[in-house]
Amino acid sequence: MESTDDIESRLSRLGSRGLIDTTQFVRIIIQSLYSLGFNRAASSLESESGVRLDSAEHDRLLFDVMSGRWESCVSTISSIPGIDTSSLINGSYLIWREHFFELLRSGCFLPAIEVLWKQISPLGVDRCRVHRLAQYLVCREAMGQTGSVGSTVQRRISLFLDLVEVLPPYIRVPSGRLEKLVETAVLKQISSCQYHNLPKEITLFEDHKCWPEQIPSTCSQVLLEHKNEVWFVQFSHNGRYLASSSSDCTAIIWTVEDNDMVTYKHCLTGHEKPISFLSWSPDDTMLITCGNNETSKLWDVKTSTLLATFSDPKRRIISSCAWFPSSDKVLCASSDPDNRIFTCDLGGNVLDAWEGERIPKISDLVISPDGRLVIGICSEKNIWLCEFPQGKEKVIREERSITSLSLSRDGQFFIVNLNSEEIHLRKLDVDVGDGVDDVFKGHRQGKYVIRSCFGGSGCSFVASGSEDSKIYIWRRKCKNPIKVLTGHSMIVNSVTWNPAKPHMLASASDDRTVRIWVAGTTLHPLVEV
Repeated sequence: MESTDDIESRLSRLGSRGLIDTTQFVRIIIQSLYSLGFNRAASSLESESGVRLDSAEHDRLLFDVMSGRWESCVSTISSIPGIDTSSLINGSYLIWREHFFELLRSGCFLPAIEVLWKQISPLGVDRCRVHRLAQYLVCREAMGQTGSVGSTVQRRISLFLDLVEVLPPYIRVPSGRLEKLVETAVLKQISSCQYHNLPKEITLFEDHKCWPEQIPSTCSQVLLEHKNEVWFVQFSHNGRYLASSSSDCTAIIWTVEDNDMVTYKHCLTGHEKPISFLSWSPDDTMLITCGNNETSKLWDVKTSTLLATFSDPKRRIISSCAWFPSSDKVLCASSDPDNRIFTCDLGGNVLDAWEGERIPKISDLVISPDGRLVIGICSEKNIWLCEFPQGKEKVIREERSITSLSLSRDGQFFIVNLNSEEIHLRKLDVDVGDGVDDVFKGHRQGKYVIRSCFGGSGCSFVASGSEDSKIYIWRRKCKNPIKVLTGHSMIVNSVTWNPAKPHMLASASDDRTVRIWVAGTTLHPLVEV
């Protein structure tokens, strides 16, 4: 038979593991009811449970502060169980500071001096604080400012609220505590759900769970317009267009319809060599194409008009380009006949250039969304980070050759593909270490340039092509793929995830096709275009 103590102990804890204190739980519910405006329900719960929202120390401190009983205030916070030294010092400082100001406002200068030197100074707070208070004693202007905040009642209410902030949270339940606990639990479930991709209503009536069908894995279309290997594919920033480039020396702009069908829009011709790289302007009105060992061209997306060709008298070969956030200029990197980094306006005119022995050979280039950082692949195994235009620099060295680089939409992370069949993810920051945050494995890559991308809801996924003709998808923090897509018959060179439609993915392959993949919840019959 349970003893009385055992029963009381059992009732004082909730949950299957007994982790939840019943009194704390009830106080949090009461606070939530009051914040929702259910005052009678909250008061009724206080009465029925015998648990009050505010602690006894809270009420006593409120009375002492509003009464100006300063020594009692200090005594009250000193008696709080478990209060740490820092909180005690900060609380005491706030109390004695208010007493100091009230004495000054009433013209009691000698008592104010006594409070400053006997009560405040011994607390050991920052000496600058003490000196600033001392200035009020000699500067009449500053003394006048002490009364500008409001009446004594208002100042004491403000003092009490400041004290609550520095004292342990059980003194007064933090506002919105129940909502924060529930939201944290929901976010934790979402972050641990490896298939969470499509936005859907979150219910509190059951644990969160998503199914594999939320990941783009069903091929809805095969685009057949290219006449040779397709090397690069990329969605526009608004997700309304798709661009693909090929060894047939053309690039094609496709339109992404509202029903998720992708339709032919323009074919861009003019390059004499295969097009190995594409880059959308941030406003999606222009597209840059880079020929393999050739010049780069700027196109108008709406009309397919050639706007400019980026070149110079030395006919340097541009290896990569990146847009500045304003869409009014471009950063280019060239390596033949010499290493050079330069900016161009939309007419192809060089604005600034950096060249010389210290300029690395850049093979891939991106700019952060805020325009502050430039990231490039240089000398095959190095990642170059630079604050633009003249700031801190850092070089991160990989053990194996890097073939491509991709940046997350928020500019917080980047990934590089290595020919060691690994993808490394790092935080984009020149001030952090060189360590790898995530490593993704499972795909095949040894000889060719394979491009990967971030994607899905919140850029929570990484996708990559592969030399085994498959597409691999990983959840961030999971090194093994959660999905492997089959359908292509040759090497998959590039993948891109639609930023506006997290259920849509596109891939480009040596089999001369671009494939569109959608989540199972948006299934379409397979269409060849």
